Amino acid sequence: QVQLQESGPGLVKPSQTLSLTCTVSGDSITTDYSYWSWIRQSPGKGLEWMGAIYYSSMSSYHGSSYYSPSLKSQTSISTDTSKNQITLQLSSVTSEDTAVYYCARASGFGMAFDYWGQGTQVTVSS
Repeated sequence: QVQLQESGPGLVKPSQTLSLTCTVSGDSITTDYSYWSWIRQSPGKGLEWMGAIYYSSMSSYHGSSYYSPSLKSQTSISTDTSKNQITLQLSSVTSEDTAVYYCARASGFGMAFDYWGQGTQVTVSS
């Protein structure tokens, strides 16, 4: 059973960089065709895909990151394979970045997300 657990600060000040970690158990994050995404949901809004990192050892896209065009300039996704973790960094946050942040896994491009974390609330406020 694959389990994802998000962690990070619940409160961040405007203009700071938000850093969240997704710790995965039950599978390696480098398992072939794993597409690890960060997704958020702001109050009163739908789910927003932020970005992802993809692993496929037989592909030239192995370890490649992908970002939403609207968030690309302030988003960075990285991994620590020794800890089986995926990290999200979101720079220059504003109140618009207040949301519940989720990590999720899909088994390839265009596939439905089959595993989700429970989400972590982040509030941007001074």
